[in-house]
Amino acid sequence: MNNQLIVSISREFASGGRVIAKELAKRLNINYYDRNLLDEIAAEKLGNVELMRQFDEAPKGFFLTRTVRGMTSSPEENIAQIQFEYLLKKAESGESFVIVGRCADEVLSEYPGLVKIFVLADEDKKVERVCELRDVNVDEARGIMLRHDKKRKAYHNHYCTIKWGDSRGYDICINSSRLGIEKTADFLESYVRQRIIKMK
Repeated sequence: MNNQLIVSISREFASGGRVIAKELAKRLNINYYDRNLLDEIAAEKLGNVELMRQFDEAPKGFFLTRTVRGMTSSPEENIAQIQFEYLLKKAESGESFVIVGRCADEVLSEYPGLVKIFVLADEDKKVERVCELRDVNVDEARGIMLRHDKKRKAYHNHYCTIKWGDSRGYDICINSSRLGIEKTADFLESYVRQRIIKMK
């Protein structure tokens, strides 16, 4: 397990974090996981992946949910715990991978091969990206960004000790607007490769 590498990428919505994560996984020749983790879980447990996706990376809903003897009726909490356990199983197997979100920065914090990255971007660049990808106007783009980041923040902060986006919780925080997506990936690849050298 000494050569294990786990790259955890947390990101603001429309910062390009997911694209960067996929690119890093490709360049480092390791597996990539984000919401596709649910496909694997559903296949293994014969679950309904579409139903799981409704509650993926969602904060716990408190309306009509209750916890009795450690068991919860919250689907959001159940999906989160299933994903955390699945990630730990992958890490324990010695697999190297890139994981987007899913509180991996804290869930997998005991693993020495973990590199924790947070990707952010300037608001105007994110708005521009959302307008282009979603074919919406500026106000709609801002609304989409606000909803997604509010949800991610609430989800992360519910399960983690260090708050979402707090630089103390990551090895590196980077603004993808400064270099652009491709060159940010270049920079992060170089950083991760230097970390690999230090791990040996």
